[in-house]
Amino acid sequence: MKNFFTELPNAKHEEIFQTLLAQPNLKIERIISNGQSSPADHWYDQEQAEWIMLIQGEAGIEFKGEQAIALKPGDYLNIPAHQQHRVAWTKKDATTLWLAIHYTAT
Repeated sequence: MKNFFTELPNAKHEEIFQTLLAQPNLKIERIISNGQSSPADHWYDQEQAEWIMLIQGEAGIEFKGEQAIALKPGDYLNIPAHQQHRVAWTKKDATTLWLAIHYTAT
């Protein structure tokens, strides 16, 4: 058994993506951020849909053509495949934990 909140690597220099479970058409990740954001000119455009929940910390998600949405612990949203988005910001000097589920929508 493992615990989502233990064995957290230091993410002060770069955001860390850890796969917790991978199956065909499904990947569950723990993402650890500490002040990182997507580059200003980078937009994720993913083949799979992504459901995310902010577990700890604070962050902003921006969808192309829209203003960033501020997320606090417990907030979650579903991002359809190919909806362009980016991480606008994560809280500086604090650990931000995400749960991300990538899946193929039917």
